[in-house]
Amino acid sequence: MRSIVPVLTVVGVIFALWYAAAIWLNAAWAYDKAKRADVTLSTSELVADTWSQEKPRLPAPHQVGAEIWKTTGAMVAKGRAFSKRSLIYHSWITLSATLLGFALGTGLGILLAVGIVYNTVMDRSVMPWVITSQTIPILALAPMIIVVLNAVGISGLLPKAMISMYLSFFPVVVGMVKGLRSPEAMQLDQMRTWNASASQTFWRLRLPASMPYLFASLKVGMAASLVGAIVGELPTGAVAGLGARLLAGSYYGQTIQIWSALIMAAALAAVLVAIIGVIQRVTLSRMGMA
Repeated sequence: MRSIVPVLTVVGVIFALWYAAAIWLNAAWAYDKAKRADVTLSTSELVADTWSQEKPRLPAPHQVGAEIWKTTGAMVAKGRAFSKRSLIYHSWITLSATLLGFALGTGLGILLAVGIVYNTVMDRSVMPWVITSQTIPILALAPMIIVVLNAVGISGLLPKAMISMYLSFFPVVVGMVKGLRSPEAMQLDQMRTWNASASQTFWRLRLPASMPYLFASLKVGMAASLVGAIVGELPTGAVAGLGARLLAGSYYGQTIQIWSALIMAAALAAVLVAIIGVIQRVTLSRMGMA
């Protein structure tokens, strides 16, 4: 119970600031309407107007919540969970690219990390390029990836997954390199004393020691992968996915739709990271490291 109170307090403060910001940002439109109608708004009328505008600059939390319910729970109740108007459908499209990109990025990151740790040439040549790759803005790189892959006949899920992979492999590389190098010199000397081969040292010492670093990197990589999937939907003019919902909301000034997609993306990221956290606790517990 004590651990819940601070969380609820922070959430309450965020909602209070959100409602206050909605009044501040939407007040100009409310006053403009009142001026044209030649009426004077009272404080309560101003608050009510700023929290109920059809296309507000900043929608109030209850407006976003109502939109999310209308495009999720209400759709499920009607048996239209995977309708093109449903956020569940759009979340699934984005989730598919996220998971594929995350899997590719994780695999690539682990392979590069092993090569960097065990090969001096890769350490000196590949690692600087891995770091440099992250200095390129993804918004500039994403259209290039889409265009190149489309030119060779590859479209749909894979281009978005490639962008997700590009963002997610970096934290895995860095974390795994740190983890694989975490065993102390005394532990490595002990493995040599036992005449352990390089593969035995890897599987029985380096890899188990890297697990905490790997799971921490996977959490960052999963969030980055979701961002990559959403960004990958933007330059293609996609008609499905959370990125497509953001685009449609931007085109038609539907700020409530934009915010509902953003909140859904945040919730999806939180669930995915929480799942990795559960797997981490189970894995480390069975390894005697928790």
